[in-house]
Amino acid sequence: MSKYVKELLQKELEQKFAGTGHFLVIETKGVDGNENNEMRGALKARGIELTVVKNALMRRALKSLGLAAATSLFSTGPCTVVCGGDSAVDAAKEITDWGKKISAIRFKGAFVDGDVIDADGAKALAKMPNRAQLQGTVAMLAASCGANLAGAITSGGSIIAGCISSVVEKLQKEAA
Repeated sequence: MSKYVKELLQKELEQKFAGTGHFLVIETKGVDGNENNEMRGALKARGIELTVVKNALMRRALKSLGLAAATSLFSTGPCTVVCGGDSAVDAAKEITDWGKKISAIRFKGAFVDGDVIDADGAKALAKMPNRAQLQGTVAMLAASCGANLAGAITSGGSIIAGCISSVVEKLQKEAA
């Protein structure tokens, strides 16, 4: 491949991954064409994209983007970059699901918020709650505090009202 073509490919990778805060690196060696097309189509519908890269070009593109820490993920073997989705957790969950269907898929690592994560850490991302689940948990916790507070405030009032009601009934019986 000529130097000019390599520079063009590097610039294309730079444009594609500029502003990307997270991506996964997987190995898809051994995935046949039909499985690959099916997986890519399903992932694309979820906003996740797969890009097979040449390691040397990806390392140069990452260095020029200021993401030199991530170059260690592209040291040996064929690499496919998975990016997109709402977060790295969503992408990891999808790849894990596809890994159950297609045994040839293997995690090589991940780059999340400036940190390089090894293969085991990338697999562990799939077990974490995603953004929507965390937001739901926070909303539930915030609402439960308010509900507990309202219950505590109203329970004291109902106890006092019950006491006053029993005193009034007792006085009415005595007056009668």
